[in-house]
Amino acid sequence: MARVEIVTYDKQWPSDFRDIAASLQALLGPEAIAIDHIGSTAVHGLSAKPLVDIDVTLPSREHVFAAITTMERAGYENRGNRYEEDVYAFMMRSTNPQRRVYLLPQGNETHQKRLLFRDYLIGHPQVAAEYSALKQKLAHQYAYDGDAYTRAKADFVNDVVVKARSTK
Repeated sequence: MARVEIVTYDKQWPSDFRDIAASLQALLGPEAIAIDHIGSTAVHGLSAKPLVDIDVTLPSREHVFAAITTMERAGYENRGNRYEEDVYAFMMRSTNPQRRVYLLPQGNETHQKRLLFRDYLIGHPQVAAEYSALKQKLAHQYAYDGDAYTRAKADFVNDVVVKARSTK
């Protein structure tokens, strides 16, 4: 099992995202309604796993299912429907940084929460610093259990999403 590694912010991540987004747009074509940089690498200054997380919004579930084979042929490892109905994860470990791409249909609730969380951290540096400290602690505590690491962050993430919704 891979080690949960948290590294200091890399100013190259926004550029990495733009390059990956362009390749995904070329791969998936006009069906890709939106390609969003999510996760900690999307928040300037935030420590993160050296992994660029990206949500790709497609028009419908049928478009998501149709894109799965395209992603696999392009070298992405299909990680399946891991988080919620209609959210399909793909990894590419052979790149630096590694990338994790999620395909999801338009209007997906998980996607909306991710954008709220990201934007709230961007707008609230103190909350981002608290999140960074939590991630460092949990990465040490769950060094070889990425799923437990993710579960242990859930309450913090959910609390921030609630705050973000109440300020909209």
